[in-house]
Amino acid sequence: MDKNIILSIKNLDITFRTNAGNIHAIRGVDLNLPKGKTVALVGESGSGKSVTMKSAVGLLDSNSIINSGKILYRTSEEKIIDLLSLTKKELRQNINGKNIAMVFQDPMTSLDPTMQIGEQIMEGMFIHKKISKSEAREKTLELLKLVGIVDAENRMKNYPHQLSGGMRQRIVIAIALSCEPKILICDEPTTALDVTIQAKILNLIQDIQNKMDLSVIYITHDLGVVAKVADYVNVMYAGKIIETGTVDEIFFDPRHPYTWGLLSAMPDLETDDDRLYSIPGSPPNLLHEPKGDAFAARNKFAMKIDEKKEPPMFQITETHFAATWLLHPDAPKIELPKELKLRLERAGKAAKI
Repeated sequence: MDKNIILSIKNLDITFRTNAGNIHAIRGVDLNLPKGKTVALVGESGSGKSVTMKSAVGLLDSNSIINSGKILYRTSEEKIIDLLSLTKKELRQNINGKNIAMVFQDPMTSLDPTMQIGEQIMEGMFIHKKISKSEAREKTLELLKLVGIVDAENRMKNYPHQLSGGMRQRIVIAIALSCEPKILICDEPTTALDVTIQAKILNLIQDIQNKMDLSVIYITHDLGVVAKVADYVNVMYAGKIIETGTVDEIFFDPRHPYTWGLLSAMPDLETDDDRLYSIPGSPPNLLHEPKGDAFAARNKFAMKIDEKKEPPMFQITETHFAATWLLHPDAPKIELPKELKLRLERAGKAAKI
């Protein structure tokens, strides 16, 4: 494991038992999070993004089976721990909160409606930091100011229902940061918020990341968010990462047809087409694992081999890889349709503004 990597997921494979049968939800995921950087995990709903990261903090449902894989975490003492080897109790006591914290999209699922905001922020400090009530109170006031809560002294006494959606999300971020974690996992943290509040929350997380030297993982379906916050992007489809690269490589030189579709679906006011593009078809049902390339049925560039054999990850640059047979030396050279090429150029440029 490279010394620059703080979290490394290797060949993660997860199945869920259901009444209808076993769902092979995660199918050999590899992902690296460099220290101090932001990695985005992007894809349609049901692609496996949240399940992948929940497995790192022991939040998988009881019907899950981890078939194989390792999730390696580098501690402050440079010790490597496989998080999958720990029990849920060990994760709660030693990892969750003080090393890895998670922010979810709906703050009301994370907040206790019967507890004052101040108490909820201090709770983790008492468990992990073993500090006095006066120290915890002082730290809580600092955190509230850090996340942009005005009149922090009085807000500590509020209950969640007395706050707006944007303020509740700020409180959830304050709770996540209360024990000074090294990694922050943000699972669709702005989905439930309006556009102006979204931008403020994204900027807030970036500011805090710089101040606290956090390593951040964003789980999102919104490529607009990805463009603003990410250093590296992992595109996920049907339980696998099918393209990975730097944010510039994904936005300006995407190689997988699925990534082309995601980028083309970004709103574009300058397009000649008066309809918003959507990728045809639906993701496969992982109760019946697809043979070959899982994206083949929705891919107009699919070849016969896509129906028979799953493509490996082809290397494009030192940091850019994609799992598509179109990158095989013997594959026909596909020219992107002109409008799609223009959309990608515009999407890439708009994303960097």
